[in-house]
Amino acid sequence: MRHLSRELVAQGHTVEVFSGQPYPELDPGVTLTKVPSLDLYRDDDPFRTPRPGEYRDLIDVLEVATMWTAGFPEPRTFGLRAARLLRTRLGDFDVVHDNQSLGSGLLKIAEHFPLVATIHHPITRDRELDLASASSWRRKLTLRRWYGFLRMQERVARKIGSLLTVSANSADDIRAAFGIEADRIHTIPLGVNTELFAPPSTPRVAGRIVCVASADAPLKGVPTLLEAVAKLRTEREVELVLVSKLAPGGATERLIDALAIGDVVRTVSGIEDTELAALLASAEVAAVPSLYEGFSLPAVEAMSCGTPLVASRAGAIPEVVGDAGVLVEPGDAAQLAGALAGLFDDPGAREQLGAKARARVLDRYSWAAVAAQTASVYEQAIAAREGRTN
Repeated sequence: MRHLSRELVAQGHTVEVFSGQPYPELDPGVTLTKVPSLDLYRDDDPFRTPRPGEYRDLIDVLEVATMWTAGFPEPRTFGLRAARLLRTRLGDFDVVHDNQSLGSGLLKIAEHFPLVATIHHPITRDRELDLASASSWRRKLTLRRWYGFLRMQERVARKIGSLLTVSANSADDIRAAFGIEADRIHTIPLGVNTELFAPPSTPRVAGRIVCVASADAPLKGVPTLLEAVAKLRTEREVELVLVSKLAPGGATERLIDALAIGDVVRTVSGIEDTELAALLASAEVAAVPSLYEGFSLPAVEAMSCGTPLVASRAGAIPEVVGDAGVLVEPGDAAQLAGALAGLFDDPGAREQLGAKARARVLDRYSWAAVAAQTASVYEQAIAAREGRTN
């Protein structure tokens, strides 16, 4: 959101971002309009019960009631709040762009504005993988309730005339999951700041692997990487830097302890883009072990740094990486360990792969190109609405 809005402004557009908590950091020239929720999932007090004086309206009641019954309310309640705000701003905007909230309030917004929505990938894939990893019927039941918002998202997505997604693979998955016609889906990749995410001017840290992932999410495949690191550390000096906030006592922490690799695994979280770029550029190898990705921005950021990449052959990753990375079977720790070891042992291959990765990013994934393509879709949505109303 920050990068796209910045580039749209640089190209002469006026952009106003409507967001709930946590509020995004935006660049100068981009206006932020806050759409406050009850912030039920704040880091310091997740799943909190609001005080009686905090309730402002029926949307707040719906938000809490959904959370109390094990659902996830934010896609629905954000859409309702945004629709209410935009009813007071009729005539202020040429087009509205939703970033995968896909709440029912969007249908009210579409009555007054041309509407474009981004679906990075259908969350049905997350649900499938979470259910597959659930260890009890009670956990499966809770997950089905949590993902209850998907029925609404499917219904809303089918009624939006113009959809964006980030890869051809995601477009195929959206069509299959939601039954949406191909001509309504525009494929525009995500971008990267190639000046910030750039090759290092100092030597890389020997044996360092960097992985950027939500480690406790089954979708991200981090257990496979941890098992690979456990194998590697018996053969060589290795360090894994995991850019993720781990749940205390969660599955990832428990696996690190079980594999006895706590001395070679370091976790960092809450870092700025400058720190992330420096960390990726410091690594001899980057890893993306995901079981599915609709795009994989971490892969592109590592490639932009000229860091040799080992990634899973899953979802859109082969499409994004092309021949500029080493691809392995998802979930295969032995194959992942072998690919990492092969790159550690071959400086020439690392240099060649890193250069090819950097060139691929410069050719395909600049934010300026992404913004220009996105603006073109906005223009089509505006023209389509004008055609209907004339």
